[in-house]
Amino acid sequence: MTDDALRLHHALVASADGAAPPDRWLLVLHGILGSGSNFRSFARRVATACPTWGFVICDLRAHGLSQGARPPHTIDAAAEDLVRLEARLAAEGQMVAGVLGHSFGGKVAIAYAARRAAAGAAPLEEVFVLDASPGARPEAAGDDDPEAAGRVVDFLGSVPDPLPSRERFLDLAQGAGLTRPIAEWLAMNVRRGDDGLRLRLDLGAIRALVDDYLAQDLFGAIASPEAARHVHVVLGGRSRAVSTADRARLAALAAATPRVSVDVLPRAGHWLHVDDPNGLLAVVTGALDADAR
Repeated sequence: MTDDALRLHHALVASADGAAPPDRWLLVLHGILGSGSNFRSFARRVATACPTWGFVICDLRAHGLSQGARPPHTIDAAAEDLVRLEARLAAEGQMVAGVLGHSFGGKVAIAYAARRAAAGAAPLEEVFVLDASPGARPEAAGDDDPEAAGRVVDFLGSVPDPLPSRERFLDLAQGAGLTRPIAEWLAMNVRRGDDGLRLRLDLGAIRALVDDYLAQDLFGAIASPEAARHVHVVLGGRSRAVSTADRARLAALAAATPRVSVDVLPRAGHWLHVDDPNGLLAVVTGALDADAR
């Protein structure tokens, strides 16, 4: 696929029990090195609870089946991909009214809301930012920290191509210090070709996206009423993805701005939808139900 206008791969999720089609749609964005399928099960649960909303499960540029985008690979470019996707969805009758993003996707969600506002669009009704800081983090680190993805990219660049087996990939990943669950998650990017197993990733594009993620400070965008009517930041109590300083900054913003809220799921690490799916479901459905009223 060439990027005359990159057509993001996406799938629609709606309640099977809804008496009518959803009248609003919410984009769902994964983190770095992930894909839209990471959130499919969670989106189905939300759709069942909130049938007036539908969900658009996206593969962001250079991820999953959204391959072939031309540089620059930046947060802003990823946000523009979503603006174009929104226009295509609107032409098909699906009106986007919100966005939910995890980790890297959380910062893309903020940038997308701001980019729409700059173009004169009405504010999104709901923006959910899951365990991602709007701020710049040039020295981020931590085993479960999405900003540590730079180290993961370094490992992936060292993987032999082709691989003899998926098990060999798992052994290499664990030998590099990655946990078994993270190794298995990364192995979702290993695909069989004519001459063996290969990584289905443009590591140069991924590296560029990680670098821009760390460089961008979007606190101003998250505070802007023109971008969204409500912004819900949800953090993992056991996660190190958002620094203590940025957590304090978010708490101060929420105290000063009623349209911004911060919820902490105490038992969850970075993977909120895996560690505490019921807690995250309660936050998301509570916001969407309140919006419906």
